[in-house]
Amino acid sequence: MIWFLLALIIILIFLRFPVYLSLLSVSVLYITLEPTAGTIIVQRMASGLESFPLLAVPLFVLAGTLMARGGIAERLMSFATLLVGHWRGGLAQVNVLNSLMVGGMSGSANADAAVDAKVLVPIMRKQGYPNGFSSAVTAASGSIAPILPPSIGLILYGVLANVSVGALFIGGVIPGLLIAVALSATVWVLSRRHGYPKVRDRMARPAEIARGFIRSLPALLMPVLLIVGLRMGVFTPTELAAVAVVYALVVSFAMKQITVRELPGIFKEAALTSGVVMIIIAAAAVFGIVVAYEQIPQQLLGLLSSVSDNPFVLLLIINMLLIVLGIFMESMSLMIILVPVLAPIAFSVGIDPVHFGVMIVLNLTIGSITPPVGSVLYTVAAITKVKIGEFTKSFIPFFIALVVVLLLVTYLPWLVTWLPELTRGR
Repeated sequence: MIWFLLALIIILIFLRFPVYLSLLSVSVLYITLEPTAGTIIVQRMASGLESFPLLAVPLFVLAGTLMARGGIAERLMSFATLLVGHWRGGLAQVNVLNSLMVGGMSGSANADAAVDAKVLVPIMRKQGYPNGFSSAVTAASGSIAPILPPSIGLILYGVLANVSVGALFIGGVIPGLLIAVALSATVWVLSRRHGYPKVRDRMARPAEIARGFIRSLPALLMPVLLIVGLRMGVFTPTELAAVAVVYALVVSFAMKQITVRELPGIFKEAALTSGVVMIIIAAAAVFGIVVAYEQIPQQLLGLLSSVSDNPFVLLLIINMLLIVLGIFMESMSLMIILVPVLAPIAFSVGIDPVHFGVMIVLNLTIGSITPPVGSVLYTVAAITKVKIGEFTKSFIPFFIALVVVLLLVTYLPWLVTWLPELTRGR
């Protein structure tokens, strides 16, 4: 029964059914065929959203939308140009560094990639960069945002696996920096090979950098606010999300980048984005009936234990499973389906919950960029009009760089756990 239902979900997703409808349809079918699993579906959907940490998702989405629409992204892009524009492949380097800075605002790979695809890719093409390369580096650099706070993916994992969202936020800092370094190195190698141009002929003077820093300071303070607020215990992640919204509003109005008349459109955009996330979570709560009654975690644990109970081997199997599934399925649906199954298995063999969470989110983020189903890929392609074959060829070096970072994060857990343990005073 369970394999039939899982196959049905995959088929429906491939047929372009919305994820929430795929999960709901299969769950209702199961409940119909298994009367002992009967429950009130609407109540189950509502209870699935009764989680205080989940309130952070729409609030952080709103904060990111305000910062992006408030002109902050353009200021960060100008500052990034001052810092790395004199490097070979300068605009591609700006693309990566801008994603590192914007990642502290949006928490979403799609949001970050969309900004760079709209603003940077047209400029890159005018300066002689191929559309495939420009689109690939834009999509790849979008992988930084879901790892840095305020990552929506880490919030979802924390809710699904009952893990501290604050610890996950802090645990994602070093991996996020590693991704930026790996992508920057890849851009440097490719730019030297293909002769991509610099943006600036010389390094910016200290006075220029100082002026750019001051102009970008309101946006650069956002990640500082997140980390310091969590570290000092001033805010919970949900409270911090509300503070971030107020901060984004004040900054945007102070810089005269948005008006009161624009607020309804901004709220609508944030509500639509949040609604997509929330309805999938609600549908996944109903699918949890299937997971519980079919004892999927216990069956999968038995299957994996028959292969090996070594955490090293187990992590390798899980990574390979997620990479393969991520190529064919949307990352958010995979997280909602698999985290409640895989997390207890990982915890039972001594894998740190925070380490496992960052690894899972990074793995699924890579899947969200990889053809043929990656949501980030299609977000970028819709804006840049790049052909999928051209994108895939250009994305291969960046895919390799991201997988190298994934392996480092997987087998050097201190890269994730050191900062959370430090902030707890251990």
